[in-house]
Amino acid sequence: MKSIFTTSLLGLLLFTGCQSEKEQETTVSLNVVNDLDFARTEIVSFDASKILSKFEKASLDHIHIKDSSGQTLRHQWIDYNDDGTPEEFLFQAEVAANASAKYKLVNDSTSTAPQKDAVAYSRFVPERTDDYAWENDKVAFRTYGPTGQKEALEGVPGSTLSSGIDIWLKRTKKPVINKWYAEHVKNPGYYHIDHGEGYDPYHVGKSRGLGGIGVFENDSLYVSQNFMEYKTIASGPLKTVFELTYDPWGPYNAKETKRISLALGSNFAKFEIDLKADDSIPNYATGITLHNNEGEYQINKEEGWIMHWEKIDDANVGEGILMEPAAIDSAFAFKSKIPDQSNLLITTQPKETFTYYAGFAWEKSGDVGSKQEWIKMLDKQAKIIASPLEITVE
Repeated sequence: MKSIFTTSLLGLLLFTGCQSEKEQETTVSLNVVNDLDFARTEIVSFDASKILSKFEKASLDHIHIKDSSGQTLRHQWIDYNDDGTPEEFLFQAEVAANASAKYKLVNDSTSTAPQKDAVAYSRFVPERTDDYAWENDKVAFRTYGPTGQKEALEGVPGSTLSSGIDIWLKRTKKPVINKWYAEHVKNPGYYHIDHGEGYDPYHVGKSRGLGGIGVFENDSLYVSQNFMEYKTIASGPLKTVFELTYDPWGPYNAKETKRISLALGSNFAKFEIDLKADDSIPNYATGITLHNNEGEYQINKEEGWIMHWEKIDDANVGEGILMEPAAIDSAFAFKSKIPDQSNLLITTQPKETFTYYAGFAWEKSGDVGSKQEWIKMLDKQAKIIASPLEITVE
């Protein structure tokens, strides 16, 4: 009996070994190049069709990426058009300054991607009226939906009428959205108090918050109201992507769709705006609320950013927006005595879509310790946007 069992087990091991060996016959080697003078750890994307064409018979669940030491890394597929076939493959690359790093894609049913607390995540939040919230290990944001708009127009106390972008200050790498909203349901206002992970002290109102858009004309900023529809395209672990659609607004009857994405490890969300109108639009604008005009701001059109540095309660927060320098038409501070109408704005000439990055850093998160460090982070991010990590198949 022992001999038969040993023989059977040996046969099974040999079969499994051959199967695993056969699975790994197809590999794709990737080379990631960093041409900047500082080390980078970033989520990078690769055309999924180039991978799938090499692994025609492999299950998506069995395709893994490994670093030069053979360690299996976390990865993510994104299917943008919901047709069952992903268009994008993501993984986290680590590349030294002015150097390259090697990675390998394999078909391996025995590998398992590591699970970690830190994720990029977003969702619709019906339990708090109808926010849409998104976060990663660095930052968190939210904005407001149709029920909030309806209640605000009806005069319901505590409702929010705004297309501005709110920020939640985090000092943990773990997700907070679900926890903070769940606690808010039991104890309204929970997330406005720092219980050790951060909180939401940021006032948006009718301002742009951080990254809301509008059209600036004749000393007036025309803006949309709350989003009317949402679509979650992807939610983690490495990147979240979603779209928000708004009712036509302003004297231009502008039709607005925002596609927002946030990758793990970044302080900056990417905004891709599709804005069409019946009448000619003079510009597209995005901005940062100046609150009561008590903070400091700085404009650097050459590097492509605007920034605000302000004290909220007992710590400072740096907020910033980045845009391709060639796309910037103007950048200026518009100050008003009307509440929520003072904004630091950056404008661009109208085109089919416009793209910018909006992000922040809180002193208590440990990411920055001074205004100078925040400016350095913006300069660094501008270089990252201008020179993305380059991926080639070898």
